[in-house]
Amino acid sequence: MNGITFPAGFMWGVASSAYQIEGAWNKDGKGESIWDRFSHTSGNIMNGDTGDIACDHYHRYTEDVALMKELGVQAYRFSISWPRVLPKGKGDANRAGLNFYRRLVDKLLESGIEPWVCLHHFDLPQALQDEGGYANPNFVQYFTDYAELIARELGDRVKRWLIINEPRCVAWLGHLTGIHAPGAKNLELSLKVSHNLQLAQGKAIQTLRNVNQNFQIGTAVDINLMHPISDDEKDREAANKLDEFHNRWYMDPIFKGEYPHLAGKIGLKPNQEDMDLIKQPLDFLGVNYYSRWLAAYDPSDPVTRAKVVGKNTPTTEMGWEIYPNGLYEVLMRLRTNYGNPMLYVTENGVAFEDNVIKDGKIQDDDRIAFLCDHLVSVYRAMKDGVRLKGYFVWTIIDNFEWSQGYSKRFGLVHTNRQTLKRTPKKSFYWYKQVIANNGFAF
Repeated sequence: MNGITFPAGFMWGVASSAYQIEGAWNKDGKGESIWDRFSHTSGNIMNGDTGDIACDHYHRYTEDVALMKELGVQAYRFSISWPRVLPKGKGDANRAGLNFYRRLVDKLLESGIEPWVCLHHFDLPQALQDEGGYANPNFVQYFTDYAELIARELGDRVKRWLIINEPRCVAWLGHLTGIHAPGAKNLELSLKVSHNLQLAQGKAIQTLRNVNQNFQIGTAVDINLMHPISDDEKDREAANKLDEFHNRWYMDPIFKGEYPHLAGKIGLKPNQEDMDLIKQPLDFLGVNYYSRWLAAYDPSDPVTRAKVVGKNTPTTEMGWEIYPNGLYEVLMRLRTNYGNPMLYVTENGVAFEDNVIKDGKIQDDDRIAFLCDHLVSVYRAMKDGVRLKGYFVWTIIDNFEWSQGYSKRFGLVHTNRQTLKRTPKKSFYWYKQVIANNGFAF
C-alpha cells in the first residue's frame, strides 16, 4: 500500500455557490437573478427544477457550517448572490442580504473555518440583464461598485477573494450555446460578454486592492484538458483550437495581456488599454478541473473547426470522462506556460448515482476513488514544482446542478429532496480522515 503526506499548511476545503444552495429566492428583499428567470422558464431545466428552495442554506446555514466543522475543513469557498445584496444590481443595498453574509462569515470564523468569498458565480441580477446584461458597457462599473460594497462590508474578516467563477461558462454556455442563463445563442454577443467579464475582473481586482492591500486576490477558471482523438494533423489542430477557445481565452489575457490567435480571427480585437486592465497581478489562480475533452476535426463548426467526441472510457453521471492524470497535466502546464503562479484547486469533484443506503451510510466508493486519484495527481504536480497550496472539493452538499436540476449529485453530504435532511456520505468520512492526517493511504 502506498501513502501520501501533504506539506504542512496545505489547505483543505469545500466549495459551493449561492444559487445552487441558498434558496430563499425572493425572501428578505432579494432581487430576481437571471437564473431565477431562466429556471422559471419552461424547458430550460431538467424536470422543471428551480433553485427557489435549493438546499435552503439561507435558513439552514448553521447546520451546514456545523457539518463543515465536523468534516474538519480549514476553508469554505462560497459565492455572494449579487441580487440578494443589490436587488437591482446597483443603487441601494439590501441590508437583510448583507447581514446574511455577515452572519455566515461570523459562524465560519467561530467554527475555525476561513471564509473564501467568490464575488460572482453566474447569478447576474435580472434588472441588469434587462439593460443588456454582461454585454452592456456599463456592466464593468456596475460590477466594480458591487465588488467594492462587498469588500467594505466583509473585508474586516475576509482576506481571500475570488473575483469571477468560470467566465467561460458565463460567456459560452450562457450566450453561445444557450444551455445556461440567460439562454442566448449569439457568437458576437458571447464575444462581448467574455471581454466585458475580463474587464470587470481587472477593475474589481484594482478596487479590492484599494480597499485593502493585504487582501489575497485570485479568480477561478475551469480548465478542461484537450487531447486529439488521433494523431492526424487535423485532429491535433482541432484540439489546439478547442484549447484556445475554452482555456487560453481566459488565461492568456490574465498572464500575458493578450488573447490567443483565434480571437482576432473570429472578430475580437481589443485595444491595448483594455488588455492592460485585464492583466492585473493575482496572488493566486483558482483551478477548477473535472475532465478531459477529446477533439476531432469538424469543418462545420464556424469557430474552432472542431468537435468533442467520446471514447470507450469510464464516465461520470454527467457523461464526463474520468481522467485524473489530466489534473496533473493542467497544473504542470500552468507552471510551464504561465510563470508558475500560486495555485489552488478551487473545484474538483464528481457526480455519481450514490443514493443507496447501506449499514446506515450512503455508499459512494466511486467518489472516494475519484477524489483519491485526483489528489494523487495534485501531489505529483507539487513534487514536480507546481506551487499549489490547497484543494477544495466540489461540493459540500448535493445541490442544484444548473441545467441538470437536481438530477446530479456532487455532494459529500446527501440532500433528501423532500425533507432537505442532510446525511453525510461515506466520502465525507473518507475526506475527514484525509484532512485529519494531511494525507492518505491508497
